[in-house]
Amino acid sequence: MKKCLALLALLYVVMFNSADAQKLPPVFDNSFEARQDSRVRQYLTPKRIVWMSDKNGNNVIDPQNLLRPGTGQADLVHKNFCKLISTDDVKPGILLDFGKEIQGGIQLVTDQPANQKPIRVRIRFGESVSEAMSDIDTIHGATNDHAMRDFTIEVPWLGVMQVGNSGFRFVRIDLVDVNRELQLKEASAVFEYRDIPYLGSFKSNDDRLNQIWNTGAYTVHLNMQEYLWDGIKRDRLVWVGDMHPEVMTINTVFGKNEVVAKSLDQARDITPLPGWMNGISAYSMWWVLIHRDLYKNQGDLAYLRQQQKYLVGLLDLLMEKTKDNKENLDGTRFLDWPSSENPKGIHAGLHAMMVMTLEAGAELCTILDEPGQAAKCKSVANQLKLYVPDANDSKQAAALLALSGLVPAEKANEDVISKGECERFSTFYGYYMLQAKAKAKDYEGALSCIRNYWGSMLDMGATTFWEDFDLEWTKNAAPITELVPEGKDDIHGDFGAYCYKNLRHSLCHGWASGPTSWLTEHVLGVSVVEAGCKTIRIQPNLGDLQWVEGTYPTPLGVVKIRHEKQADGSIKSNIDVPKGVKILR
Repeated sequence: MKKCLALLALLYVVMFNSADAQKLPPVFDNSFEARQDSRVRQYLTPKRIVWMSDKNGNNVIDPQNLLRPGTGQADLVHKNFCKLISTDDVKPGILLDFGKEIQGGIQLVTDQPANQKPIRVRIRFGESVSEAMSDIDTIHGATNDHAMRDFTIEVPWLGVMQVGNSGFRFVRIDLVDVNRELQLKEASAVFEYRDIPYLGSFKSNDDRLNQIWNTGAYTVHLNMQEYLWDGIKRDRLVWVGDMHPEVMTINTVFGKNEVVAKSLDQARDITPLPGWMNGISAYSMWWVLIHRDLYKNQGDLAYLRQQQKYLVGLLDLLMEKTKDNKENLDGTRFLDWPSSENPKGIHAGLHAMMVMTLEAGAELCTILDEPGQAAKCKSVANQLKLYVPDANDSKQAAALLALSGLVPAEKANEDVISKGECERFSTFYGYYMLQAKAKAKDYEGALSCIRNYWGSMLDMGATTFWEDFDLEWTKNAAPITELVPEGKDDIHGDFGAYCYKNLRHSLCHGWASGPTSWLTEHVLGVSVVEAGCKTIRIQPNLGDLQWVEGTYPTPLGVVKIRHEKQADGSIKSNIDVPKGVKILR
């Protein structure tokens, strides 16, 4: 008997250690297809209780227990839980702050009340306190658009419930059923994100700039879900124009990431020519510009070749949309929302974009061994340069005219972009306004706008940058982290325009991350000269800073840089580069 058991044991070992044997049974057979999630989950404990409906402790009891780190597991100990007790007249609620904006949902762990039946609760997610405290209505603009952020569910007794898929920092939980007791052991935020390292970095003697750089990086990181979204509350879509500043931030902070190609290819595949991506002609042009900048940074020729047929066809389509040396684009004519009521400014911006896109197309076609198409693009771009449209006081258009070379950057900056300093900036095209200021050598003016414009969002409690922003909003406004006092403006609920009116306004929008890549490019001084970062130029512009240091990811490794301003105003630099990267100064 012992001999038989030994033989069986030996056979078992051989079977389960052989190359052909599967150690675990398959989850699905071959008739099923499974899509794997690229994200991870973390469970976050609330940082503070912002508000409770009950000030006397009769209907919300022991709320501090929700601030204890949880395990996500119900138990039979029956200790350390918060009670919400409703009556015919009182339905208690509590508002939790998780300390920072995240993408995900909420996990509720319940205990064992006397009435052992499921119980209804209302969940309200908010990017601000006022949004979490709002109702879905037509007055303050709170919506369930794209992501459910206000809904009622049943939770079990002595169980766990996970629900929600939105962008938020605050969660309000209300007991809906009357004469019931909700024993809430835990209320943890379910944080879903890509677990990727921050390879790029930026640090200087100005903590405000450091925080702005980090906030821009985090804003884009949150939008790097299964696809690269514009916003994690709204719209949660692949908008190709929005992607350009996002991709520049990704190149600066994370290096190569598959979400970029996945999103660019999705936009291409669902937009057969002669269609415009997202229905917007400028967004198809941004697709070309993104590919130029992506190839410059990553040097992935195999991936670029996958775009060749579509790229050549798109460039032909764009060149057809010219008349009398002017852009004549159809589709939705759009730069960004704040410029959308200025048709002359839109024309100037689109004309400048046509020049930039055709010149980028010529670069890409030369790389792709399409000399005829490259020459054609250059010829049409040169013809378009014979006409210089008026920006019509549009900072967006002036920035593009400067970047395309149609107007000297110094003139565009002095006549339009610098007027009122950061007045009439926008979080999307603010990036191109900063780029134009850098081209005009107005680095101190750009740094001032970064500190004042993007920095003012931080002053209002932001942990991510917003869909749009106006400095005028802040004059009498309460921060997003508090209940709005009588006589104060609600910076989230009282402002906004176009598609982002009032509480519908997204407070985490990737297109607003421009200062992150700008600071690395122009202050730390990193620009790519040869595709794949084989050659990079490092020319710092410290402005009023005393020192700056940081890192930049390349396909060959991470570049480490530190610049220090000397007593005579000169800059001392220490640069550590990986093998294969050449530095120009």
